[in-house]
Amino acid sequence: LFSEQRMEHRRLSHAPPQGTMGSEPGPVQIVTVCKEDHSFALDTEALEGVLLAPEIRDKHVVVLSVAGAFRKGKSFILDFMLRYMYRKDWLGQDNEPLTGFKWRGGSEPETTGIQVWSQVFLVKKKNGTEVAVLLMDTQGAFDNQSTVKDCATIFALSTMTSSIQIYNLSQNIQEDDLQQLQLFTEYGRLAMDEIFQKPFQSLMFLIRDWSFPYEYKYGLEGGSMFLDKRLQVKESQHKELQSVREHIHSCFTYINCFLLPHPGLKVATSPAFKGQLSDVAPEFKDQLRNLIPKLLSPEKLAEKEINGNKVTCRGLVEFFKAYIKIYQGEDLPHPKSMLMATAEANNLAAVAAAKDQYYRNMEKVGLLSTHVPERRIPPNYLDLTLLFFFFLSTIALKVCGGDLPYVNPASLEEKHEFYLQESLHLFSSTKKMGGKEFCNRYRDQLEAELGEMWESFSKHNQSKNIFSAFQTPAVLFVLVCFLYVLSGLLVFIGLATIAFACDCLLGLAMLAMLTWAFIRYSGKYRGLGGAIDETAGIILEKVRTQAVDIPPSETIVKMAEGGRSDAGKPASFQWHTQMG
Repeated sequence: LFSEQRMEHRRLSHAPPQGTMGSEPGPVQIVTVCKEDHSFALDTEALEGVLLAPEIRDKHVVVLSVAGAFRKGKSFILDFMLRYMYRKDWLGQDNEPLTGFKWRGGSEPETTGIQVWSQVFLVKKKNGTEVAVLLMDTQGAFDNQSTVKDCATIFALSTMTSSIQIYNLSQNIQEDDLQQLQLFTEYGRLAMDEIFQKPFQSLMFLIRDWSFPYEYKYGLEGGSMFLDKRLQVKESQHKELQSVREHIHSCFTYINCFLLPHPGLKVATSPAFKGQLSDVAPEFKDQLRNLIPKLLSPEKLAEKEINGNKVTCRGLVEFFKAYIKIYQGEDLPHPKSMLMATAEANNLAAVAAAKDQYYRNMEKVGLLSTHVPERRIPPNYLDLTLLFFFFLSTIALKVCGGDLPYVNPASLEEKHEFYLQESLHLFSSTKKMGGKEFCNRYRDQLEAELGEMWESFSKHNQSKNIFSAFQTPAVLFVLVCFLYVLSGLLVFIGLATIAFACDCLLGLAMLAMLTWAFIRYSGKYRGLGGAIDETAGIILEKVRTQAVDIPPSETIVKMAEGGRSDAGKPASFQWHTQMG
């Protein structure tokens, strides 16, 4: 039966489109990364050339992807998967070079962006249905040319579009590997709207160069035991560690692990190694015979699903188009390195502490000192005085809190300046990460936010000024009285036309006064109420600046002084002097 299935693989595999790869199948670049601006582009024509062939476009698709850090053998393992899909004796001859997805030894990265194999394989499952199998290779993460956003986007795209994601790791599962997986999968989940189930399907941790077979033996069984221990959530763990593990479990429907031994020193160190099995360690070949069928045998294949619906090759093209648009836009937050994320959180915490201190100081400040000069107080009254001052200090007297009366604006601004400098000093003295230039951006942000808080305090204080509250109706009332008297005088001297204009203005002023009262009572049409307040303020300011050159309080004082100096003069002279 197995031999028949292997032959079925070869018989049902369709040839690649002539316009895509020519006569020979090979890797096709479908997602490219621009190194200059770190943007992503989808080669729609190449993707459609692979997935929209007539014999496969309406078949349900199985997508197997390999992702992980660069130079860890992802393309190497994918080429053995290609052999499995093409051959009955798939492991190959001892001296046969390994071909397929481009790979090489060394320390420099090889694959960029996302590539797929141009030949999609049709495989008949036990129930008689045919599925299309697509193999996907991805750019290695964490090289010296990729940002965190680049790595997160590539990993997220491959995870979102694959039904089986292989997370290729070296030697062990370390905590930072899990944290990176959490970041990448969350970045993918953000882009998937209205996902009511677990967003991703199968995840396999493929641990390369496993060195502890005496603890957990090679293969799937040892890997499952090892993974259970690594992903176990314990009450004794820190909440951060628990959160990482809970997140991973919440993202994938099925998670397993395979422990793969080291392929041998010749594979790792010889520049002449081309993939020939004669240089590969026997135990590595044995485990390859176990690994590949567990991923690609017909009974193990799982079709790609999104929200419980199986995806066809045609549908996968549309999902690629939709997802790449999301990552090309600015709707998603940009993932940051651990240092930048920590520095940002550190600075934001310092900003929050400084803002909180400013707010508390403006709301609650003891206006009386609790220091008691003991030498000036008689001994009999010392205890009582200390108790009195302690009582005052615990009341937390407020400067401009919501339940306190109006405060003189000059005094309030003086306290604002003092506490502003205190808050800025608190921010500057707090130990922060990120460097001076990075921290200065948050200091500027703090100054802007404190300025907004000051405006809010100032406006709130002004709203408690009873004279300010009644300024608008008072101005309108005086205006009504003035226009009424002026209209009567104009009628008396025979200027009826101008008097009519005054009557119209009088009616408008009365209507404005009634409208203002309704708005204050009902709370509706606040924009119109603000316009009336602003107009009344302009009228009052014009009267003050044009009719009186000095403040009203000084005018009264000078008039009083003038009255005293002219007390001995005739009344008519006094009246003319004051009016002049």
